[in-house]
Amino acid sequence: MAGSPATAAIPGAPAARPGARAWIVLAVLCFVYVLNFLDRQLLSILAKPIQDDLGVSDGQLGLLGGLYFAMFYCILAIPVGWLADRSNRVKVLAFSCGLWSAATAACGVASSYPQLALARMAVGVGEAGGVPPSYAIISDYFPPGTRGTALGLFNLGPPIGAALGVAFGASVAAAYSWRLAFLWVGAVGVVTAVGVWCFVREPRKGGLDPAPARPPASAGTTDASPGFGATFRGFFANPVLRNMALACGATQFVTYALLNFSVLLLMREKGMTLEEVAVWYALVLGIGTAGGMYLSGRLIDRLARRSKTAYAYLPAVGLVLALPLFVGFVWAGSWQLALVFLFLPTGLNYFYLSPAVTLVQEEVRPDQRVLSGALLLLVMNLIGLGFGPTYLGLASDFFRATHPDNSLQMAFYTLVPFYLLAVGMFLLLARSIRRQLAQEASR
Repeated sequence: MAGSPATAAIPGAPAARPGARAWIVLAVLCFVYVLNFLDRQLLSILAKPIQDDLGVSDGQLGLLGGLYFAMFYCILAIPVGWLADRSNRVKVLAFSCGLWSAATAACGVASSYPQLALARMAVGVGEAGGVPPSYAIISDYFPPGTRGTALGLFNLGPPIGAALGVAFGASVAAAYSWRLAFLWVGAVGVVTAVGVWCFVREPRKGGLDPAPARPPASAGTTDASPGFGATFRGFFANPVLRNMALACGATQFVTYALLNFSVLLLMREKGMTLEEVAVWYALVLGIGTAGGMYLSGRLIDRLARRSKTAYAYLPAVGLVLALPLFVGFVWAGSWQLALVFLFLPTGLNYFYLSPAVTLVQEEVRPDQRVLSGALLLLVMNLIGLGFGPTYLGLASDFFRATHPDNSLQMAFYTLVPFYLLAVGMFLLLARSIRRQLAQEASR
């Protein structure tokens, strides 16, 4: 697996141009990712009406959107990734999309907290097979030198999904009920899963990579593919991959905590209504985060050709610039001023994702990409998605006794040290990359 990049483009060489089919497949996979994230974020978007209906606390909401979901999402992504590397990745993706969409619809009929928790766990089970296969499919439709841009465009799925979730979910909840939003989104996902199964073609694994990076001619067989243990050990034995995963986990601790509780903070403590959330917060989230995802993908394609350390320094710079603006968002006394402060951090906070995915996909063999992407997601989502929202919800419950009117605001302030921790982790990653480059140069 890798001591050196398996598919890195030659510095300064022009990138091959992907065909029209590649862009169509990318658009389809991005739409599936939109649904993936929309389903995942509906809970946080509709937190207040759910609280009013089912009587759940901030801590219980944090567990629903964090640990309960992440336990299944992160752990099951590993066997699903191993299976996808040895089978048809498109079929795995389509089946997973159908499963998480059906579970999303089940959230809409939950009449108690335990029922809602079980439905959320089922969403996590389905989503475990969503993103890693897509990473690998895209990497086999787009040649080296264009993957950062392609994966950056694919990673527009979360901001678009989150923005659509805010606009659609809040509007439906305000006009009808929060339950109907879950039912409608689930139905759209099931139809999409059928379309992916029928119309997306499985690409040849490693077909666009330089010849040394391709698996042997017999790689279509199980015997020629690296085993689960070899891929697992290779990932965590590689300091670059290991430190990238940990740095992303530290970053996602902040981003998922922010994403899961921003709407509740804006509504409960800054006076925003569901109708205002559906318009203004949706615009800030969609435009800001999408801009950050796309810009970071374009930048990493350019900067990584000059120096591989760009995979570490670009996310670190983004977080440093985002921190003071995040503090302004938490401090602001009105929702209007809070959204002004929030706009840039929604993009800068996500400067890590496209560099991380691109680095992992180019650092491993083509027939290890799905499992390696799943291992990346295991680490960063177990830390970030599993514990970020859980921590913030419990912190808000802790502050409620002394700060009953602004417990969430106080909890948000405690995320500042985690910003600094994430920056430090990316600087550690930069050192690991420099060491790897020095070792390769000395061979």
